[in-house]
Amino acid sequence: MNLRNSLFFVLLGGILATGACTTTLTPPKGTGTTGGSTAIKYTFKELAWQDEFDQNGLPNPAKWGYDEGGSGWGNKELQYYTKARSENARVENGNLVIEARREQLNPGNAYTSARLVSLGGPGKGGSQAYGRFEIRAQLPGGRGTWPAIWMLPDNWQYGNKSWPDNGEIDIMEYVGYDPGVVHASTHCNKYYFRTNNQKTATIQVPDATSAFHVYAVEWTPESITAFMDGKAYFTSTNERTGWEAWPWDHPFHLLLNVAVGGEWGGAKGIDETAFPQRMLVDYVRIYNMKSE
Repeated sequence: MNLRNSLFFVLLGGILATGACTTTLTPPKGTGTTGGSTAIKYTFKELAWQDEFDQNGLPNPAKWGYDEGGSGWGNKELQYYTKARSENARVENGNLVIEARREQLNPGNAYTSARLVSLGGPGKGGSQAYGRFEIRAQLPGGRGTWPAIWMLPDNWQYGNKSWPDNGEIDIMEYVGYDPGVVHASTHCNKYYFRTNNQKTATIQVPDATSAFHVYAVEWTPESITAFMDGKAYFTSTNERTGWEAWPWDHPFHLLLNVAVGGEWGGAKGIDETAFPQRMLVDYVRIYNMKSE
């Protein structure tokens, strides 16, 4: 998503055919290749981690944690993110359901929702450096909703030890007041939305709220490329100028959430009658990167 609460983030610290891909990239000059013209071929065929959401109940606690709270999340968002509450996050009918509801469980927050975080570490595999990160999802609609499928670092090691210096990868963002427009972006010290120079692009997905689509990124040492149903529409390229422009050289994890309001999601107001709204996730799959 866009603006981040810096203090908060300081404290936080089988091949499946759909994701079996091959990408050929030409590195920029200065990467050690002759004249910058040597192509590097990467494949993303080895499945490293997945959740198919095939068991009803709360999300698998071995794979997912929660970000909890209602402080606005640096974006003046209105929801309170709950923890392990089935009304806001559950698995049913083969899908993960993240549901934003108009209800007040916490003083100062008129809505509830959930923000799930993939758990990494030894034997867990929910985070890694490089690879293909693929999510099949149907998005919520309604003016005031702001669903996101995105990534943050496991370790905040650069610059201010927080955001934006340590980077963000937005695989998919969507604001309900702008139907049918899906966004992908990267944010870092040199390029982010507060300086209005973030690297970003959009793609038209007219049925984003009524049909499932596959949202993915392929992340290599040279670039981050976003796809929708296999169509590449955004690439952020490594300039080889240091962490300020490219902090994406160590493990990141996934976040899945539905925000309500905020500086972007609430820019056109909120339709209170539109709630509850759900993001449905059919699967999450992470593939290893291999160079050839």
